[in-house]
Amino acid sequence: MDAVVKKIIIEVKKGDQQAFSELVEIYKDKVYQVAYRMLGNAHEAQDVAQEAFLRAYTNLETYDINRKFSTWLFRIATNLAIDRIRKKKPDFHLEDQVAGTEDLNYYSQIATDEALPEDQVVKFEMQEWVQNEIMMLPPKYRSAIILKYMEDLSLKEISEILNLPVATVKTRIHRGREALRKRLRDS
Repeated sequence: MDAVVKKIIIEVKKGDQQAFSELVEIYKDKVYQVAYRMLGNAHEAQDVAQEAFLRAYTNLETYDINRKFSTWLFRIATNLAIDRIRKKKPDFHLEDQVAGTEDLNYYSQIATDEALPEDQVVKFEMQEWVQNEIMMLPPKYRSAIILKYMEDLSLKEISEILNLPVATVKTRIHRGREALRKRLRDS
């Protein structure tokens, strides 16, 4: 795969703009998944994925052909997602009162967690719950947890994507895991 990708990148650098669409085709799903897992919103994830490919195209001259392209591309997507998270402000809080009601807050609007007979539904709900709890982690821990456990990347790859030393990545994964464990236990 890496040899094919290198060949495509060389073609793009020579001016073959059409060759870049091959790179998009190869990586579009993975880039979208990284963005979606960090943002939890399909529309925003699509925006971030498109922006990541646009930035990759315009900055391709700075890409080191001897490094893994996917790592470079995931770094761009992760940084864009983190920037978007930092700029976002919550629209409401669960403790806020629902407009037009007396003493009714958004917590009361959340469905119960009663177990359903279908195992698949329960599994899906569990995954969604864990994903929601991951979304509540600070971005620096969230990105490390997602890249490690959901994208199954190595510490070295995560280190390159986040542009951090491996030791810092290990610390963020550990602290993120601890924060997630506490969130899951307390909710």
